Amino acid sequence: MDLSNRTVLVVGGTSGIGRELARRFAAAGSTVAVGGRSPQALAELAEEGFGTFHIDVTDGSSVTSARDAALARYPELDTVVTMSGVMLLEDLRDPAHFEAAETTIDTNLVGTIRVIDAFTSHLVRRGAGTFITVTSGIAFLPFPPMPSYAASKAAVHAYSEALRAQLDGTGVGVVELVPPAVATAGQEKMAPHALPLDDFATEVMHLLSQDPTPHEILVKGVHMHRWAERDGTYDDLVAQRSQALTMLSGREG
Repeated sequence: MDLSNRTVLVVGGTSGIGRELARRFAAAGSTVAVGGRSPQALAELAEEGFGTFHIDVTDGSSVTSARDAALARYPELDTVVTMSGVMLLEDLRDPAHFEAAETTIDTNLVGTIRVIDAFTSHLVRRGAGTFITVTSGIAFLPFPPMPSYAASKAAVHAYSEALRAQLDGTGVGVVELVPPAVATAGQEKMAPHALPLDDFATEVMHLLSQDPTPHEILVKGVHMHRWAERDGTYDDLVAQRSQALTMLSGREG
């Protein structure tokens, strides 16, 4: 992927990984716009020179409006990054967890599908472009305190694979970004060994620039998760990660 002359929309790029990747694309020479819900964050990004659009991926009409506004301003848009996501704790022994599960799946999975659907026709008409979906190492190695997060990201992985197959021959590629724990958005509190954001972004941009671009962007820190079943470490690692269930109220180690 030539990072020097893309026109990129990062949906969910107002903070954390998304915001840093937006800056990295811009630094590489691409034209970059960011979509998100936070007016303050969007205003800050506009001051940095980014195009900004309000978008709520849980609202179909919001996605459609943002799509129309983005394409009106950037008719040559060729790269759409779907970053929006939430990570919520859930105690599956408490029926009240369902609200968190519903929010997680609507944002992480259905929200991703809404964004992809909104821009597929545009990219296919262009005959060239890229969707970058975002999953997680947790898609391949569950983190038991966040069951719906793991399920939603595993689903986005499967959806990305199917999308790639269906778009084959159209000129539109599908790249799946698979982050490990990255020291942003509070993950460093749950994962003391989380990868520094700067190191993560540098490695991601290096991998994206390879020719051909890999179907999965796997920084070194996520290989343990991605290949746990292949390597025979899956059961032991899930057992280790289950110790984190003490994060849930009323659970003891």
